[in-house]
Amino acid sequence: MPGKPLRLIAGRSLLQRVVAVADAAAALAGDCTVVVATDDARIADHARGFGAAVVMTEASLDSGSARACAAALAQDSLPELVINLQGDAPFVPPAVVAGLVAALRAESADVATPVYPLDWARLDALRAHKQAAPFSGTTCLRAADGRALWFSKTILPAMRNEAALRAAQPLSPVWQHLGLYGYRMEALIWFAAAPAGVYETLEGLEQLRFLEAGRTITTLAVDPPSHAMSGIDTPEDLALAEATIARLGDPFPA
Repeated sequence: MPGKPLRLIAGRSLLQRVVAVADAAAALAGDCTVVVATDDARIADHARGFGAAVVMTEASLDSGSARACAAALAQDSLPELVINLQGDAPFVPPAVVAGLVAALRAESADVATPVYPLDWARLDALRAHKQAAPFSGTTCLRAADGRALWFSKTILPAMRNEAALRAAQPLSPVWQHLGLYGYRMEALIWFAAAPAGVYETLEGLEQLRFLEAGRTITTLAVDPPSHAMSGIDTPEDLALAEATIARLGDPFPA
């Protein structure tokens, strides 16, 4: 969808909705600045039109993390932390975004990212979804202290005696990843300069570049989302987003 951030959802542009999430998260976290990073002049003009700060970045950048790094480096003073909130994710709770800031302020990890536990019904739904779209949905293996051990488009872990596990507990041992990242500035600069990792390329998951290099990612456990919307990629997603708002209410601030 060319110009996707300009598309309207229930009367508000996708970009305006995402910026509203970022503004609310910045207010919760404190001492934060919200910036729209884009290579599209139409998107920049639209963002400035509703009062957002904008940084123009190179069109050649190949990932959201690289674009976030370029925007951070363009600031008058270098930030300590950078949260990369994708411009097509209007339903991320602001508290989750602010939680990444808090996690990085409290710990020494290079990266922070949210994950949520799957009950058995959600796990069954993910398995069914992957029959048609095997590379949609990412799972995470995490240590007891919250440190990420691995991410994969495969559902991890494999489970022996799954029937016994289902009978014993309401939650499966599978954690699903919510595609949102917080970085220490030094780690983000390293990422932007480092070559892609072997498993990063195979899986198509940029966070594996950090793990392959021995860097640490802490995971923030959050509640499962109340809906299946993660990002807006197609016209059908726009229609589903409007239906979600009609069913659950509009998170955009009055």
